[in-house]
Amino acid sequence: MSSLSRINASAATLTKNRTEDSIVPLSGMCATCVDGCIGMCEIGKSAYRGHEVIYPQPFGIITAASEKNYPVDYSHFNIMGTAVGAIGIEADPDKAIFPNVSVEQKIGAAKAIKLRFPMVVPGLGSTNIAKSNWDGLAIGTALAGCMLTIGENVVAMDMTSVIKNGRILKAPDLEYRISTYQKWQRDGFGMIILQANVEDTRLGVQEYAIQKLGVEAVEVKWGQGAKDIGGEVKVKDLKKAQTLRKRGYVVLPDPLDPDVIKAFERRSFTEFERHSRIGMVEKEAFLKRVEELRNAGAKYVFLKTGAYRPADLARAVKFASEAKIDLLTVDGAGGGTGMSPWRMMNEWGMPPVEIHSLTYFYTDKLAKKGKYVADLAFAGGFSFEDHIFKAIALGAPYTKIVGMARAPLCAAMVGKTIGKKIEEEEVPVFVERFGNKREEIFVTASKLRKELGKDFDKVPTGALGVYTYIERLAQGLKQLMTGNRKFALEHITRDDIACLTKEAAAISGIPYVMDVDKEEVEKILNG
Repeated sequence: MSSLSRINASAATLTKNRTEDSIVPLSGMCATCVDGCIGMCEIGKSAYRGHEVIYPQPFGIITAASEKNYPVDYSHFNIMGTAVGAIGIEADPDKAIFPNVSVEQKIGAAKAIKLRFPMVVPGLGSTNIAKSNWDGLAIGTALAGCMLTIGENVVAMDMTSVIKNGRILKAPDLEYRISTYQKWQRDGFGMIILQANVEDTRLGVQEYAIQKLGVEAVEVKWGQGAKDIGGEVKVKDLKKAQTLRKRGYVVLPDPLDPDVIKAFERRSFTEFERHSRIGMVEKEAFLKRVEELRNAGAKYVFLKTGAYRPADLARAVKFASEAKIDLLTVDGAGGGTGMSPWRMMNEWGMPPVEIHSLTYFYTDKLAKKGKYVADLAFAGGFSFEDHIFKAIALGAPYTKIVGMARAPLCAAMVGKTIGKKIEEEEVPVFVERFGNKREEIFVTASKLRKELGKDFDKVPTGALGVYTYIERLAQGLKQLMTGNRKFALEHITRDDIACLTKEAAAISGIPYVMDVDKEEVEKILNG
């Protein structure tokens, strides 16, 4: 059996093997490691750049996700269509058409959060790539009626923030991110969410945003699928690194050390690492924090957990139940939008199918006991409408939406790049075949112009990219749902999918494809 991982060469770390056609599966090393090689592989590059090679590169202009080929993934499920009837609409061929499918969703303990499309973009925080594409993400998701999460560390990373006695007094970047989304919301659909880690909580970021900036939904963060440690970024400016160190972050090497300053000035290294602390989950502390947020004015409180071991997942499900959390997001291993350590991203955590299946089992166990269960969001490498359908089906009836970050961010970056090329009058041939103007290239432009009027001209092309991508997802999802004769999300069930492998069936509890409908088949044939 071939290796599940590519362990010594990747585009993520800008490394490659010298003998690319002959690799040792166990170590990832070239079959022949030659004295005199300049060190193109990850081992070789680590010999002269050391810890820098832990992280995907070049930082700030890329997102990265695992290359690991998990034994079971969502492609091991197929969607089971039917030729019979319709659920959620009259079984009439003239009415049961895919444009009539509803992909709107309501979530939260009181089902008061309305979404036009069942998606949340999980925490995009202080990374350069999130900041430089925020307009596209915020405006695009707001127009599409999806939720968007402001991730960790945004306030303390903002050099214009005013912090006094360890508490935030003014946060311009945070204010901009929130207001950008809220300005473009339509008809009460969607929600901007503010996440917090240890440092954010100490600064009082969520309380500040609730009371000063009109934030209604906040999220307690235990972790994510990309890594088992706190968030990290790279900092190229010495003064900024020193400020972050003084604000309480772990910054490596120590930018206040005179010897480190000298080494930086002579360019022995060019970047500092800023790390966040890991949280310490305790039941009473968690319940207390949720109560504090509600007392501060939060209308909705969410919890996001990462790809931790099953006992930690059980804690998340149970604590969310006791605190009556509005949404629990469970992120499977392998994803990432920031600077997660590359080996950790590939080799750590519970993969999506496994952790999502366990989440269903744990939630269902509580529900059958009559306990409150939080609405669920599944995340972990989703990018297209079939992923969305399968994820909602796998966790039905508890999974209401999916979390997607890298894919919408990709759409934002592409839209932004096309906008720049239009301004420079250098539209690439691949795109120019559709036209050289916004209204010609972006297929949703005419519809949006009609809806927004003169405000359409203020919509950046990054936002057009996100909106248009989500519009494609919506139509694709409607078509899949029509094939299953399910005309609203609430009607999707676990028997809408089947496993293509017995291993996937054993993990998920979803029937193997050859076992689907066995009892009904016997009734039909013997009837």
